[in-house]
Amino acid sequence: MAHTIHRRKPLLARVRRIKGQAEALERALDAQVECAAVLQQIAAIRGAVNGLMAEVLEGHVREHLGRADATARQRADDVEQVVRALRSYMR
Repeated sequence: MAHTIHRRKPLLARVRRIKGQAEALERALDAQVECAAVLQQIAAIRGAVNGLMAEVLEGHVREHLGRADATARQRADDVEQVVRALRSYMR
């Protein structure tokens, strides 16, 4: 079973908070709220997404790369998956 399934509830709670933050940002832009408040909301969303990424990435590394029974090929494939995800995320 995937680690995201084990941690489904807290991950979904994080996603829902991010959704709420994005909706608040949209409302702030519609209401032409002061720039500083908009920037603060964007920073909060970025922090929340970074936290979600860190949690899922940690679970992936522990579940897949930390497996004692993984073959060298499986580990190499998992490392490539992580590297691709991180490269994509860092763009």
